[in-house]
Amino acid sequence: MYRFLRFPDGKPKAVTLSYDDGSKFDIQLREIIDKYKIKCTFNISSRMLGDEFHLTADKVKTELFEKGHEIAVHGAHHMAPGQSRPIEGIQDVLECRKDLEKLLGCIVRGMAYPNCGITRMENGDSYGNIRTYLKNLDIAYARTLGGDNDLFRLPTDWYAWMPTAHHNNPQIFEYIKKFTEFDPSKAYWSDRGARLFYLWGHSFEFGNDNSWDRLEKICEGLGGKADTWYAANMEIYNYVNAYLSLVYSADGKTVYNPSLLTVWFETDNGVYSVKAGETITL
Repeated sequence: MYRFLRFPDGKPKAVTLSYDDGSKFDIQLREIIDKYKIKCTFNISSRMLGDEFHLTADKVKTELFEKGHEIAVHGAHHMAPGQSRPIEGIQDVLECRKDLEKLLGCIVRGMAYPNCGITRMENGDSYGNIRTYLKNLDIAYARTLGGDNDLFRLPTDWYAWMPTAHHNNPQIFEYIKKFTEFDPSKAYWSDRGARLFYLWGHSFEFGNDNSWDRLEKICEGLGGKADTWYAANMEIYNYVNAYLSLVYSADGKTVYNPSLLTVWFETDNGVYSVKAGETITL
């Protein structure tokens, strides 16, 4: 029996945003995406807040976090792990995480690699080592970059989470059209898996270029779709892992959900949901 993840309410698609550095333009970006009910993860370098370029810590809390968006680690001092000694990388991530948790009063486990992240390796470090210490620091996922594509796949390695595209990608509107027009009911069974559109960038790029109309056009293309779930990065992570935690009987006809979330999936017999702690028979 074919079985495919579906997002909340059985939706086959999801959209998430990830914007870096905590610049003062983040507020304008947040105001625009809020109009379209699109959610963003804002990646913050905690020890760089409050200067002429960056938001103050209070603004991060009140204008981003308290408006319903995720705040994630971006290195206290914006240091690329691949170019840092391991002890420096560990300190930069841990300090940032602790700073943000103190500021927000909640657990912070998301991350986007600062600078060139894991795309360049120096000082004898390796991706495997970085992945290990991030896991040990209880970071759940880390977004990378440099591999824009229109596959719309969920990550198989959460510590090398590749987004769909930067907002300045010249093919961005082709990607959006392909994503929004995809109809899983018309695809071969082997190609009916859930789709994720993951946009990333820096809000100051819109501010410096006065290209906010591009963001509006992107949001108009992606927003307001009945078949799409709009979520922050951590919500995507938590939901997918709840789906992966489902326990099946040997014949695949009985399903137990040990997680705290209601999980949806589709089989060749239809769409099902299984509530937290519930066991169902297909």
